[in-house]
Amino acid sequence: MTVHVILICLAILAVAFLYSSVGHAGASGYIAVMTLFDLAPATIKPAALVLNILVASLTAWQFWRAGHFSWRLFWPFAVLSVPFAFLGGYINLPTHIFKMLVGVVLLYSAVRFLIQAGPDQEPHEPSKPIALSVGAGLGLLSGLTGTGGGIFLTPILILRRWARTKTASAVSALFILVNSISGLAGNLSSTRQLPLFALPLVVAAVSGGAVGSYLGSRQFSPNFIKKLLAVVLTIAGYKLIFT
Repeated sequence: MTVHVILICLAILAVAFLYSSVGHAGASGYIAVMTLFDLAPATIKPAALVLNILVASLTAWQFWRAGHFSWRLFWPFAVLSVPFAFLGGYINLPTHIFKMLVGVVLLYSAVRFLIQAGPDQEPHEPSKPIALSVGAGLGLLSGLTGTGGGIFLTPILILRRWARTKTASAVSALFILVNSISGLAGNLSSTRQLPLFALPLVVAAVSGGAVGSYLGSRQFSPNFIKKLLAVVLTIAGYKLIFT
């Protein structure tokens, strides 16, 4: 195994560990790593979604087993997000300005978490029309950006006090899974090509995701997860703005 492959595997493992610990799967981080290591641009988005599906499956399972998942909160966000994620994955448009605006929003959210990190407050679930509308918009965003959408959903759930931190992580994990599958299907429908990438990247992502999701769902405190989430949002925001 070459030094180049070892380095990219270590980076993928670190991304999977960090993201899965807050209920995410790491697509924005994988995209940043693969861009940094000069992988072919046409393969980056679908490859990131494949890794996302694997890690999101582990993460959703771990947070569900730990008792944090809420179906009642999940389904209104998910039901329209899936078809819109397919649409976003199908569309291949220059989105530099769009991604810059989204990146700024993520960085702003990261600052909010660093400033306001503290104990969870009593949540109040959103109305069904609001959840459906937000889910549709986030599904489209997830497909366009090649992510699962959790990077956008978790901050909304926590900052709007729609869910406690670990419940937000659990809901986002399954949200990421269904939208990554839909986004990948849309991308494959458009490109008619599934990229080939190294098995070591899969092993690295699954290993990091298994450990990170276990610790996040069972060991880390909600306050610590919020701080980790601020780090994740900073990485994702920087990636969207500068790559």
